[in-house]
Amino acid sequence: MHKLLHPTAFKRILFFLLTDIILSVASFYLAYLLRFNFEIPSRFLEPFFTIFIILISFKVLTLIFFKTYNIIWRFFSITESKNIVKAHLVAYTLFGLTLYLFSESLTPFPRSVIAIDFLLSLALIGGLRVSKRLLLEQNQLRSLKPTLILGVNQRSATIIKSALNGELDYFPVATFAILDENRGAVNTYIHNVKVYPGTALEEKILTLNATAAIITAELPQAKLKSLFKRLSDAGIQEIKQAKLLGSQHEKLEDLSIEDLLARHPQDLDTQAIAAFIKGKNVLITGAGGSIGSEITLQCEKFGAASLTLVDNSEFNLYQISEKLPEAIHALCSVSNYASLEKLFSEQAIDIVIHAAAYKHVPLCEENVDIAITNNILGTKNVIDLSIKHKVQKVVIISTDKAVRPTNVMGTTKRIGELYAQNVDAKETEIVAVRFGNVLGSSGSVIPKFKQQIEAGGPVTVTDKEMTRYFMLIPEACQLVLQAASIAKGNELFILDMGEPVKIIDLAQQMIKLYGKEGEVEISFTGLRPGEKLYEELLIDESEKKTEYSSICIANPTQYEIKQLEADIEALLEAEDKIKYLKKIVPEFTHQV
Repeated sequence: MHKLLHPTAFKRILFFLLTDIILSVASFYLAYLLRFNFEIPSRFLEPFFTIFIILISFKVLTLIFFKTYNIIWRFFSITESKNIVKAHLVAYTLFGLTLYLFSESLTPFPRSVIAIDFLLSLALIGGLRVSKRLLLEQNQLRSLKPTLILGVNQRSATIIKSALNGELDYFPVATFAILDENRGAVNTYIHNVKVYPGTALEEKILTLNATAAIITAELPQAKLKSLFKRLSDAGIQEIKQAKLLGSQHEKLEDLSIEDLLARHPQDLDTQAIAAFIKGKNVLITGAGGSIGSEITLQCEKFGAASLTLVDNSEFNLYQISEKLPEAIHALCSVSNYASLEKLFSEQAIDIVIHAAAYKHVPLCEENVDIAITNNILGTKNVIDLSIKHKVQKVVIISTDKAVRPTNVMGTTKRIGELYAQNVDAKETEIVAVRFGNVLGSSGSVIPKFKQQIEAGGPVTVTDKEMTRYFMLIPEACQLVLQAASIAKGNELFILDMGEPVKIIDLAQQMIKLYGKEGEVEISFTGLRPGEKLYEELLIDESEKKTEYSSICIANPTQYEIKQLEADIEALLEAEDKIKYLKKIVPEFTHQV
């Protein structure tokens, strides 16, 4: 029995052929009835079957010609509907010509029956084929999520069409004109989905029982945050963004915390970056880390002639080598002067980007000696070798934790800044670039919160007042290269990170994004050793502006280089490292 019911191409053709004949008989007879007000004179019935056989022959042959018997029922579409219309037009034209040529032998026959039957046949044969599609869609719609489309644009039309074709798990119930320029579209329709004003959003969420939303409009960050709050406060837990994938296709992605926090600099100058990087031999330390790997990819994108990738983590170096197999991969620590010397001797390096550092505050507090060796001696080695080998430009990656540091990590980075600013650079231009936290870097708060939320909580926040600056990794790395492109040497650049974000607000937003509000709790653990509530990017307001609003230059801090070298040497040999760190950086107030 199961085999008998199992669909095959032959069974499908046979089914449609038989039903088309039955429906054609019904439509032809009904056409007669309608023509004669349901009282057909007997003389008109005499040639009925002869005429019908001629008509059904033309009809079946044209339906075969237009391949209407080869379609899969549930995929019946507008194209197949057009083919059925074409088949009928051809069949009834041929039938009309036949009647004209053989009118004497096919009489009596009322010509008006042709027009009536044409319409009835189209309705019955086309209706049969579309019926299963409509039934399947109706059943499918009951299981789909009622969804709001936020934005009036081509992207919205594509998403709605895909959803109505059953390609998505969402059923669009309303579209909203959330941009001022789309107000004229209110009360119109996109693929039969009505467009409402943005002000009606909360009302329609309730009346339409919407459970999901897809944002198709390109929104400024402030407006995106506001929209996210409106949706989440109204009970929408699943929020997607439609992003362009290639030139034609749309991709739905979860609205992420990166989307809400990212600061998109308006003065990004890719031409300046390309002019700086193109055709240069670039050496990158810490090339497998979060910042280093992105800088590496950016350098490759902007046309570096060669890349020398340095990292002391085998796994990190392996990961970046998979993406850039043609680069030189050096498993080496920056604190190993001899290994670095060999690299500089073998390669004619034009640009050095020093991203290698131990950056996790608590770990550096527990491992003071190695943090100092890696972050201070490693930076000094990179700078000294760059000067020795006449590298054109050196870029030192620094951090906001170097401002009035309260921990070992921030202090080591501040000493690296001091050395970069005061060393006799000779023919080499040396620049340090300071910025805050980057979204999604290894060990940062966002991946940690994601893991805690997925595990059911609690989400651990150190303090209610804890704030940090955030920027997307690609944007931060591009601005680093942009700052380096305008550097003259011995400068400390600061990237504008926008407004600081409260970590508790970040945690709450992430819980909402995961639809876990009320399920996942936030617990406060207290500040860890070396942490402070607020990070700073600038020591004072007297920094110099550059041609780019996202980049400024801090006032230099003078430190006699011979004295600094002697102090670093003493620090490396000292028993009490904290005491010597405070000597070099007087503003260091150690939080333990």
